[in-house]
Amino acid sequence: MTHAVAAPVDRALELLAGRPLVALTGAGLSTDSGIPDYRGPGSPLRRPMTYGEFVSGPAAQRRYWARSHVGWARMRRAVPNPGHLALADLERRGVLQGLITQNVDGLHGAAGSRVLVDLHGRIADVVCLSCRAVSSRADLQARLAEANPGFADSVGPGIETAPDGDVLLERTEGFRLVGCTACGGPLKPDVVFFGENVPKDRVARAYAMVDALRPVAGALLVAGSSLTVMSGLRFVKHAGRHGVPVVIVNRGETRGDPLAALRVDAGCSEVLSAVAGACGGVVIDTPIPEWRDLAP
Repeated sequence: MTHAVAAPVDRALELLAGRPLVALTGAGLSTDSGIPDYRGPGSPLRRPMTYGEFVSGPAAQRRYWARSHVGWARMRRAVPNPGHLALADLERRGVLQGLITQNVDGLHGAAGSRVLVDLHGRIADVVCLSCRAVSSRADLQARLAEANPGFADSVGPGIETAPDGDVLLERTEGFRLVGCTACGGPLKPDVVFFGENVPKDRVARAYAMVDALRPVAGALLVAGSSLTVMSGLRFVKHAGRHGVPVVIVNRGETRGDPLAALRVDAGCSEVLSAVAGACGGVVIDTPIPEWRDLAP
């Protein structure tokens, strides 16, 4: 397959017309909701905390949670943008058979998407590293505020927000941690950090979504991902190996371009809204029991 080059929106609409779709989304989809991405054009070099750093001890955890305490108050105010809403609309009409997201912001669920694999988890959940109990990030926010009165207010609005819901805050020494309410153990956001493996059941369900496109002549639609990490790229590779056409919507080149039928170099909100509009009142009835029966 030839290397995909930037193509106009109408070519994407022509290729996708009448096909059942599965979508794979990345951080570029949420930029119109005010959440910065990692690798979009003009994005600064970012170095998120790795899993190894986080589990190294209280100092790293204090740094993470201090930054997250401030950033969460901002991220939780984000609302779905037209791209999220377009995908939810396509799902309601049976055109979009499933959605795999690398994002942790929860905006697909807020938009109404239900057939969804949160590949990297959700920032709205917290897990205990000792007993594995899962709890609410909103509840933790209240506990952190009680333990650190005035901390969030002391940080000025000029501090930059990072893609994973924290802020680029340097001084965190005095921040007080709180532990699991069940066992007192250390808490971690229930998301996949760099250097941590995606749970196998999520990967299996996402592969099954892509596999189910083959017998119904479907297509994989990638939106807002540079596909730099294998976490998302593997599904594009899988589609390519099995003859499932791939359309990529992203500002700038991606690692998946050599495997794609075409790439549209444009904003996700613009293109996904056009895809939803082009489908009009079409309803595609192609149930896919192979993966719908798998546990989410």
